[in-house]
Order: sequence, then C-alpha cells, then structure tokens
Amino acid sequence: MRLVELLVVALVGAAIALGAAAAFGRLGKKETINQVMPPASTSVALQAPRATGTSAETIYKHDAPGVVQITATTVTTTPGDPFGFTPPTKQTEQSLGSGFVIDKAGHIITNYHVIAGAQKVQVSFSGGDQIVARVVGKDPSTDVAVLKIDTHARALTPLPLGDSDAVRVGDPVYAIGNPFGYTRTLTSGIVSAVQREISAPNNLPIDNAIQTDAAINHGNSGGPLIDDTGRVIGVTSQISTGNTGQQGNLGIGFAVPINTVRSVAAQLIKSGKVAHPYLGISVLPISSQLAQLFNLPTKAGLLVASVDAGSGAAKAGLRAGHTNVIVQGTTYPLGGDIIVGVDGKPVSTFEQLRDAIAQKKPGDKLSVQLYRHGQKQTVHVTLGNAPK
Repeated sequence: MRLVELLVVALVGAAIALGAAAAFGRLGKKETINQVMPPASTSVALQAPRATGTSAETIYKHDAPGVVQITATTVTTTPGDPFGFTPPTKQTEQSLGSGFVIDKAGHIITNYHVIAGAQKVQVSFSGGDQIVARVVGKDPSTDVAVLKIDTHARALTPLPLGDSDAVRVGDPVYAIGNPFGYTRTLTSGIVSAVQREISAPNNLPIDNAIQTDAAINHGNSGGPLIDDTGRVIGVTSQISTGNTGQQGNLGIGFAVPINTVRSVAAQLIKSGKVAHPYLGISVLPISSQLAQLFNLPTKAGLLVASVDAGSGAAKAGLRAGHTNVIVQGTTYPLGGDIIVGVDGKPVSTFEQLRDAIAQKKPGDKLSVQLYRHGQKQTVHVTLGNAPK
C-alpha cells in the first residue's frame, strides 16, 4: 500500500484535487511509531501473469503515424541602451517537443511546458511540412495542452487511449517521440513504478504519474507512453537527472497518466479551461490485515492521512490520523477518520474516491460517510478550487 496524495487529479469530464501532504512525518507532533509484524501463517495470493501483447514492431507501425513533432517559437525583446545608442533587439528561439493525434478533427495532445509562452506553434509529421497549429487550451496544473490543426481527416491517425488505472509495475511500455529532433524514435522498457508524484510547471503536484525506464530525452516531452496493446497510457513529461546534472536519460522518466489527460483534454476542447474541484485531503487504503490487527470498525476504507488547512475538508471538520503504525513495511496513520462512502456509494480505493469527485465542480456539496472513534456518521463538504 502507498500513501495516495490527492491533489489536482483530473478525469473524464471533470478534474479533481484532493490535497497533498509530503509524507506522514508531517502529520504533527503527536506521532508514535509501532512496528507490527504479520502473523507467520500469512499467505500471499499471486496473480496470474498478464497476457503478452503486440510486438514492438507492430506497435510502431500502427502508432508512429499519429505522433508529431512540435516546434514552438518564442520571440523575446531585449531592451536597448537607455541613452538611445543601441536600439531594442528581438530574439527568436525555438524549442522542440512531441505530441500525438487523438481524433479525426485534428486535436493533438502535448505538454503545457512544450508550448508555454510560444507565439507560434507548428506541427510536422515525420519531418515533413510544418502545419501551423492553434492552441485550443492549456493547463499548467497537469502539464497538458491541446492543439488543433486544419488538415484532411484521412491524413490523421488518432492513437487509441488506454486505462492508466490498470497499469501495473513490470508492464512493458513503449515511448515514441522526437528526442533531440530525431523524429519518431521508439524506445522500450517497463513500468518501474506507479502512483508517483511529479511537479507541474506551476509547482503543484501531479499525482499517479507513471515511472518508466524507457529512454526519454529532451524532445520526447508531450509524446505518448504506450502499453503492449498499442494504447496510450501516459504522456511523457519529465526525466530525473539525479544529482549528476546530466541532461540525458538515466532510466528514470515520468508520464502524466492518460486518465488525467483524457479528462483535462475534454474540458479544454469544450471550454478552453479546466476546473479543478478541491477536497483537500490525502488518504491511504486500509488492508484487511490492518483492520484485523487494530480492530478497526471496517475492513475496507480510506484512512485520512492529512487535511490541508483552509480546504473544504478542513472547514467541514475532517480529521487526520495522528498515530503511525507500520504493517508489512507500510506506514498507516490511525486515530483519524476512515472514509467508507461518498454520496451514499461505498469507496475503498483512491480511484473510487477520485471518480466520485470527478462528477463535481468547485462549489458543489459532497457527502462523506466515515467512521470516527468507531461511530459511523456523514460529513458534508463544500468543494473548493484547486490552488493555482
């Protein structure tokens, strides 16, 4: 189990933000640590291996035609000499990135940071003629932007979108992009981790990012991360250089999950902007073993790990756990609220809570069913706007 930090998470038709806490170490001074070992008889159920997907060659053949190179042009003006001896000068800079087609209408997904501040954006297919693209909308909170080009539908190859919630560590993945200007380059690897947190261009956290060891370099930003069935599960966005300062790939890359991208893109296409409802908590799913060891009032639910000051959750009085225990290497915050339902529907996973909030918008009411000190009750929360 992992701490699931819920801030600015978007999905179909809406976007949500559930707050953030860096780690359980920030939950307050009333903190004790108890190490609890599992019973010796504990058994582990192993899942059957997943079916093998399509070959890399086939995936490239089918998906590469839908991947584009993006050229963003920025013009800056340098002030002249204050005495008038040197006139102001204009300097033109170009940056390269990647993107991919999502429909026959000509909409293209890329990263916000690829086109941020650009006065002109152009798209090219496999190094061919450049087509001027219109920026439909952009969202720095999720590092997503949508472009649109005017071209014949028959010239477009939309990529199928997958389900990032179904991604598992060890799944094979492929990245297609334009690293250092080399068009339509395919790299492969596996999913190294899921539910990572990365920083958006406006420094807000993006939750549920996918970590991969597939080679991602400068120019890959905005391109698709593809599963072994040829479906897009994320948008490659960042790489980690560690403390080396090295600019190339070190085997640690991150992608914004496609479920987040899908909902953000839908809102951008519809209205040009994104609304991020904000609850203001971080949660951790309980395990049946934890429930048994500590005699919790429910075997399934979400422990409230932190509550953001000033959020709707804080105003409604939601309470975070203050006593940490460790079970099988996972830290759980006990003593706070345990959420078991939203608007009358049971929730026991992050995805279920996220999906429930997805149907809301800032200002909407949310009824939260929870256990507090062993007693079940309902708390009504007014969702706020995600911090900018």
